Amino acid sequence: MANFSLVNNTSASASQARLAVTNNSLNQTIQRLSSGLRINRSGDDAAGLAVANSFRSDVAVLTQGIRNANDGISTLQIVDGGLNTISNLLDRASTLASQSASGTFSGNRTTLNNELTAVLSEIDRQAQNIGLGTGVAGTDPEARFVKVIDTYIGGGADASATGNVVSVDLSSSVADSTGLGINAVDISTEAGAQTAIGTIRAAVTTLGDIQGVVGAGQNNLTQAIDLASTQITNYQAAESAIRDADIAAEASNLARLNTLQQAGVAALAQANTSGQAVLSLLR
Repeated sequence: MANFSLVNNTSASASQARLAVTNNSLNQTIQRLSSGLRINRSGDDAAGLAVANSFRSDVAVLTQGIRNANDGISTLQIVDGGLNTISNLLDRASTLASQSASGTFSGNRTTLNNELTAVLSEIDRQAQNIGLGTGVAGTDPEARFVKVIDTYIGGGADASATGNVVSVDLSSSVADSTGLGINAVDISTEAGAQTAIGTIRAAVTTLGDIQGVVGAGQNNLTQAIDLASTQITNYQAAESAIRDADIAAEASNLARLNTLQQAGVAALAQANTSGQAVLSLLR
């Protein structure tokens, strides 16, 4: 049997409670649609937020790692440019030695030797400028060029793992005339010039080995950038799957909650008029 009361309007209370739930859900849906995010606060999904934040942190590390790698490539390109200049200078040295080694040469070999000395001095200067000269320690991390270039890329599960670092070791590479073994060549005589040809040819091979190390370092950094870029895309996709809102589902939910809100308001209005029906019993 139904009870009629003037003190407690249970129907209105129940309608208010349900309308409050609907309004909270509607507000959450509107917030998701306006932000594009399913998780806007920790209470939305604390566990999912922790995982999404981890992916976002990985993306930040890898993004900086790509910048680091590009800086490393730029440094190696400068070194490579100096090595290419030294290679051209060795070509000139070979030309001078070949000219002096010919028995048909009728000019002044001392002049050729003086030019060769100037070439060797320029090789020394170039090598010094790119940090590959004799006596260059190349260990100060603040120096423009270091002989061991460690570039942190990131991407591994363990941030301290060596796999996160691409290392280019030029510590044993010396590209000046002493390191190339041509500092004592003398082409002021035909015999000396003939000996110098072989010595310079060996220097070309030694320089090629150094260029090989630099080239391999450039390739490794380029490949590291490619891998980091792929990882960034994957991490962003994983974060998006957790953090981002499903706009289609939220739009559908918005329509449903708007209808529920309108029905709840109508029901509350109806419940508020039930007391008047009770008063009619007293007439």
